Amino acid sequence: MGFRGQTPNFEFGMIPSRQSIILPQMTKPKPIQLAVDVGGTFTDLLAMDASGQVTVFKVPTQVKDPSEGVLNALAGLAQQWGIDVEEVMGRCTRFVHGSTIATNTILEHKGAKVGLVTTRGFRDSLEIRRGYRVDQWNHRSAFPPVLVPRHLRLPVGGRIDRRGDEIEAFVESDVASACDIFQSEGVESIAVCLINSFLTDDHERQCAALLARQRADWPISLSADIAPIIGEYERSSTTVINAYIAPRVVSYLSALNEALKARGLEHPMLLLQSNGGIISVDELAERAVSLVLSGPAAAVGALDLYSNDIQTRNLISMEIGGTSCDVLLMDDGDIAIHDHLLIGGYDVAIPSVDIHTVGAGGGTIARVDEAGLLEVGPEGAGADPGPACYGRGGEFATVTDAQLVLGRLRAGDYAGGSVRLNLDNARDAIAREVAGPLDISIENAAVGIVRLVEQHLIHAVEQISVERGHNPESFTLVASGGAGPMHGGFVAHALGCRRVYIPRHAGVFCAVGMLNSDIRRDYFRVYFNWLHELQRDRIAQIFSQLEERARDDLIGEGIDTNANDLRTQLDLRYKAQQWSITVDVERTLDEAQIRQRFEGEHRRLFGHIQPDGSVEITGLRLIATGRLELVQEAAAAETNAKGTADHPLQRGSRSVYWDESVGWCDTPIYTGGELGPRFECRGPAIIEELTSTIVLPPGDLLWVDEKRNYLIEVNRGE
Repeated sequence: MGFRGQTPNFEFGMIPSRQSIILPQMTKPKPIQLAVDVGGTFTDLLAMDASGQVTVFKVPTQVKDPSEGVLNALAGLAQQWGIDVEEVMGRCTRFVHGSTIATNTILEHKGAKVGLVTTRGFRDSLEIRRGYRVDQWNHRSAFPPVLVPRHLRLPVGGRIDRRGDEIEAFVESDVASACDIFQSEGVESIAVCLINSFLTDDHERQCAALLARQRADWPISLSADIAPIIGEYERSSTTVINAYIAPRVVSYLSALNEALKARGLEHPMLLLQSNGGIISVDELAERAVSLVLSGPAAAVGALDLYSNDIQTRNLISMEIGGTSCDVLLMDDGDIAIHDHLLIGGYDVAIPSVDIHTVGAGGGTIARVDEAGLLEVGPEGAGADPGPACYGRGGEFATVTDAQLVLGRLRAGDYAGGSVRLNLDNARDAIAREVAGPLDISIENAAVGIVRLVEQHLIHAVEQISVERGHNPESFTLVASGGAGPMHGGFVAHALGCRRVYIPRHAGVFCAVGMLNSDIRRDYFRVYFNWLHELQRDRIAQIFSQLEERARDDLIGEGIDTNANDLRTQLDLRYKAQQWSITVDVERTLDEAQIRQRFEGEHRRLFGHIQPDGSVEITGLRLIATGRLELVQEAAAAETNAKGTADHPLQRGSRSVYWDESVGWCDTPIYTGGELGPRFECRGPAIIEELTSTIVLPPGDLLWVDEKRNYLIEVNRGE
């Protein structure tokens, strides 16, 4: 798995058996690997045995307690296999978990009450922010509320200068005074961010020791550990976010890990981080902020897996679930990692996969605004009550309702019986919320909803591709998630993509990626020097220190030293530039080669270079990867690709609306589980898989590969 580009600025109850989805049935698998992805609508469980056989199980997400959904999925899986949960967990050699709990804690403002200890004179940096707006033309939107009010942002004496030297001794009595206030105010978690601690962290360590002495049960987050970077505001914001979410996230993960152990899991649970790598639950206890993109980042592992099957390393994934769409780009096998996230308006400086997310999913709500214009999203109906067609009390019209009205979804049981789609409910919601206010037919309203959400999807892909200097025509679009295969063909046509790849397990795309992910750690050291004054010995010394720390950390994760992969990088910029570009470097540190790589990336990103410009080094990075033994899914058995007269592959037809030129059309319907390798058909067609529905536009050619995944050749009218 390759990572290039912008790298992280861091150092260091029972479910009824009708809800099961079996792909294919496994007979007493031993050993097995399990991955669980908790999404906004469904909790996905994927099991794979040593021979590569896969079982998928989906249950509704339990919003109030996500761990309940995880345990429900395990109980349902065990019931389907006819064994108890303890036997399932006893055979599990790897359990990987991805969850949105960290993100949701921030978005829902349900974190801990935080106290911040900061250097005297910097009490308000968290509230002042950077002084600029995400949208420079929007002067009315307020920033989100500061997570630590001013009376809980307490200054302490002591100062480290810009060289890392102490110019004012640390004042311990100030910490004692802060502790008294924190205790009287009921503070639950402490963040410590002292000036220039990324150079010398002695004062922060002293502060942490004093705080722990006053009250041992306080979770303490140090900026020197969480975000040792230049940028007082970003460092403070990230540290505060960690302190804010840690009590809820750590308690949830610890309780789930203990529940799994009680059911027979012998190995610690592994967690998917925002950087696309996994880490054990024990190691992550002090870095909860690393989970803010825990679920979507699993797309890295999935793309790395599918790129071998597609035989191309240029992929754009568009994973659409019930709530949102996550877009990720792989360029020649490399996936960009960046330093900065904006979660609910809060800045978080952590190593993160460069994912663009928009509120466009199956449950995205459509309505008519006060000006009489149709709008779709970003709000969603969620897991409960969900779209109107679910029949759970949802009243809003959603994208899923529109797809059902247009015939692209089939009424009745969906996702193995987890939900039942009701056409009348869908028509009523669209008539009330959209068609009536616009004075148009229900069908035209449904067409408008789908087209508008697909426009949002197109813009999302363009932001991760065109705005990063990539032409979508050179990439294969990977349409995944429960709703992705319904939109993939239409989005590909608009972008000019030549091919669309749809994994058979599209509905559990992130769970697949989790079982194809490795251990990953990121380390960063601030370092300033001019490239033409390259100090090779000093840089080599720092890299050696980082490598020693990385090897110790990987050994602590149980990784053999022979399975380590260490990559060295430099942050570089032209003189007077604000932002740096990260490039891979060899340990030989060839100056000409380093400059060539920097300017090549600079030209790709910005369209120009400064041939005679001075290049400055601003940081050293090390990416440590611990390679895990990964199991490949088994190839599918050969079948009659054309079917027989007694057993045709086509399972009937129904009327489906396509576009103005085709209109309503009697469309062939296929059952995906019966389509084997070498099957092909030309659109229009609908293929109903157990975790998704594939909508094949008119004129496009679809065929099935040896693992029963789907590849669509887009008809570009050439």
